[in-house]
Amino acid sequence: MREGKILVVEDELSIRKLITFNLQRSNFEVIEAGDGEQALLFIKDHKPSLILLDLTLPDMDGLDLCAQITENYPGIPIIIVSARGQDMEKIMGLELGADDYIVKPFNPLELIARIRSVLRRSKSKSKAANPHQVTTGPFVIELKTQRVYKGGKLIKLTIREFQMMKLFTEKLNEPITRDELLDEIWGLNYFGDPKTVDVHIRRLREKIEDDPSNPLFLKTVWGYGYSFLESEEMQ
Repeated sequence: MREGKILVVEDELSIRKLITFNLQRSNFEVIEAGDGEQALLFIKDHKPSLILLDLTLPDMDGLDLCAQITENYPGIPIIIVSARGQDMEKIMGLELGADDYIVKPFNPLELIARIRSVLRRSKSKSKAANPHQVTTGPFVIELKTQRVYKGGKLIKLTIREFQMMKLFTEKLNEPITRDELLDEIWGLNYFGDPKTVDVHIRRLREKIEDDPSNPLFLKTVWGYGYSFLESEEMQ
């Protein structure tokens, strides 16, 4: 399963392709932008998990772009990847909202490690900020009221359907077996037909997916069970 969706904002094609190659090899989904305007468009359309941002762009200064992203998309972490390694540049980038700063040339393994570290901190911060609410992709799961919203629109779920959504969001991107779902949702003493899991999955898909026959989020892991993806897969 993908670890997250990374937007690489870099005008030098060779560097951008190198970063993309290493990210894909490390199981990340990648979107590429060659300038600031394109980056802003992709952020709006794709809602990346994290942004790798070069400071030297053809249409705007990367620090200005960093400030715009922080203001308009405060939940998306930013790692600046730049040849501009002066202390003042680093301080300005971090003060404008960047979560980390890596100087070129860099070790690809270090870059991947930094990305994973920032993503972990970001998820921890999100949970601490609102322990009664989970946000993933277009979904907001309100744990206290047991309500689920997609794109701001309330989805009417049964109690078991909500419990399944809650369990899936606790184990984002992790495959869950049918037996695990039965034990967690129906209880260890349930001795009914295990196919009830498949029926509930189908009904849940009909409510949360735009095209239930081609789901973007609630995926079947053939021969194993099901998995809920943190973000839409690129088509």
